[in-house]
Amino acid sequence: MADEMVLQAQRFVNTIYGTRIGMTVDEDGKTSWTMMYALTRALQWELGTPALSNSFGPTTLSTLTSKYPVLNQYTVPYANFTRIIQSALYCKGYDGGGVDGVYGARVQAAVSQLKSDMGVSGTTPNGDLTPKVFKGLLNMDPYVKVATGSDAVRGVQQWLNGRYLGRADFFVIPCDGRHSRDVAKAMLLAVQYELGMADGVANGVFGLGTRSGLQTHPVAEGATGVWVSLFSAAMILNQRVVAFSSSFGSALVRETTAFQSFAKLPITGDGDYSTWASLLISYGDQTRKGAACDGVTKITTARATSLKAEGITYVGRYLTSVSSTPSEKVIQPGELQTIASSGLRCFPIYQTQGRDASSFNYPLGRAAGYAAIIAAKDHGFKPGARIFFAVDFDALDDEVTSNVLPHFKGIVDSVAEAGGQYLVGVYGARNVCSRVAAAGHSTASFVSDLSSGYSGNYGYTLPADWAYDQFVTRVVGAGTGSIEIDNDIASGRDTGQDSFNPARAVVADVRLDSSLHNSLMTDIGKYMESIGYPNDGGLKKFQHWKCFQSTVLDHDDVITQQSNLHKMRKALIQTSAYWEMRHWGVEDDAQDARVELYHLGGPGGVRDSSTGIAQITGEAAIRAWNYCITKGLVTGSASDPANDGDVYAMWKKVQDEAFALQTVSLLHLWGAAGKPGGSNPPEGETVLRTMALNYNDKENFEILRRYQGWGDVAVDGGQKRMALYYIFEKYNGIARHG
Repeated sequence: MADEMVLQAQRFVNTIYGTRIGMTVDEDGKTSWTMMYALTRALQWELGTPALSNSFGPTTLSTLTSKYPVLNQYTVPYANFTRIIQSALYCKGYDGGGVDGVYGARVQAAVSQLKSDMGVSGTTPNGDLTPKVFKGLLNMDPYVKVATGSDAVRGVQQWLNGRYLGRADFFVIPCDGRHSRDVAKAMLLAVQYELGMADGVANGVFGLGTRSGLQTHPVAEGATGVWVSLFSAAMILNQRVVAFSSSFGSALVRETTAFQSFAKLPITGDGDYSTWASLLISYGDQTRKGAACDGVTKITTARATSLKAEGITYVGRYLTSVSSTPSEKVIQPGELQTIASSGLRCFPIYQTQGRDASSFNYPLGRAAGYAAIIAAKDHGFKPGARIFFAVDFDALDDEVTSNVLPHFKGIVDSVAEAGGQYLVGVYGARNVCSRVAAAGHSTASFVSDLSSGYSGNYGYTLPADWAYDQFVTRVVGAGTGSIEIDNDIASGRDTGQDSFNPARAVVADVRLDSSLHNSLMTDIGKYMESIGYPNDGGLKKFQHWKCFQSTVLDHDDVITQQSNLHKMRKALIQTSAYWEMRHWGVEDDAQDARVELYHLGGPGGVRDSSTGIAQITGEAAIRAWNYCITKGLVTGSASDPANDGDVYAMWKKVQDEAFALQTVSLLHLWGAAGKPGGSNPPEGETVLRTMALNYNDKENFEILRRYQGWGDVAVDGGQKRMALYYIFEKYNGIARHG
């Protein structure tokens, strides 16, 4: 809702400072970061700062402090300076007394209320505005409790501000009742200040000095003073129900014991070092030893012996790898049997690229679910295993909403459609895990607490459903038993498995048994409907059943033969052909007519276009066939892609369904080689390894994407086709394994 006084403030900024500060703001009556940036720049202009910036940084602070250490009705230099203050007050929700340039009683009252809300009333007289408070005024931090905040947390925030604002590197933190990254850093600064660290030494980082200092400051029942205040504050910020107090009473003992039990710490009831560390930093006390680990190294008998000697029972290993080169990251042949015979248990982890938000969306989640199930069965995990799907990047909260949650909804849908044989877990930062669990998309969390700087860890509490807590990397064992691991605390919510089915061998595809046809067609139809393609065809030419019949069932012999000949999974051929036929529209028929017109010599024609069930151009087909003929992958005579007659002849041939499906396989082989002789790929495209039945997720994606092209549209289409690929692969796997 628009605010009239914010609107006046925006008009003031635009009128007086727009050209001076190099920016204007929308005059919509709504507070925004843009408005705060503009006010910051306006202040810098008034201070004579050489270079204007959106940031209220050290230069702005030092200049303001040297010129106006205190601003009030007597010291404010001129009207526009006051108008900046009044505008900021209105943007913060306080009464600025108009935008009239008078530092009057209403401005003084507003500043007094602002400082009270911040918890810093005792630092200067009521109506005085100091540089650090001014800095806090020119941001979007709230200083009143918000709907999701608590009074207890707000009390801690105000206490921190009031006690430490005078320190050089401490700035006003929000007082909204919510824990956050800024509040977590403020707590560490407070600890460092109380340890006696000087300004410039205290930095809010949980380093060696802080660790050693806390080891000498345990608190226990009966203790009093500031260290108990800090400990109770840390407990409150970790959502423990305690009173903020400087006395360590029996209630704090009980809640400390409960926290220690929850976090799997030694249960003492005291504020000992391990408890301090778990309250203040995500990875906690890294001298602990956890009963679980995960890693990228094969578990041999010698390494298993080292792990057991270290007290480890549960081992996390990866179902797949995105690397095309041999790697021990993925579970190796015979490894699960070694783990089981050594008395260890294994929990599976599924991770592909996943290094930014673009790798997460609903279609890719559907693909991940199917892919993980197939891989789990291939390795021999039995039904009931919990697969932890990785979110291995620093996902911001809005990215969790826009990308990660839809991705996990896709995973859950895939697992459900596959019969619900496996459980869904999530690996990621605390906020990621908590939000995925709250959405009902996971059954337990594997928390990447080792990444303490992640925005999703810093200022967030350990998820209630945590199963494994990753907290330190260390090397255990020696000689052939030496192995680097990420050590994890185990809560007992997940125990992995200690017996496995025989691993499924990599074997060639076979014809689809007729008993699978209806189920496969149903699953494909459900998925396509979930991403906006109705079974009745919608605005496209063909219904789902017709595309399935033409690209999967009618030519299963051709597809199987091409798969076996080129060591290519049938699903790659089926996916590309089915996807293209589902997209055949009236516009494609119109293009076909224009191609015919061109080669008849008529006006308005086009030389070539995508055509047939697999939507292949004559030129692309020629280049794919020529490449495969040159490599000895097929026999035949090369054609000239520059010759109209050759292009037209090939264009007509790919309208034959069986020939089109054969050509799809050759287009994939050509695509794996980077499409030599075709349009130049963008920088960074690579030649894939020789086509193989054990292509990994990344390689399969590249093949499907390159069928369509190189750009963003092809990437989006490739992501959607990955789930389609794994649905086909699910049923092809049933056919070949029995």
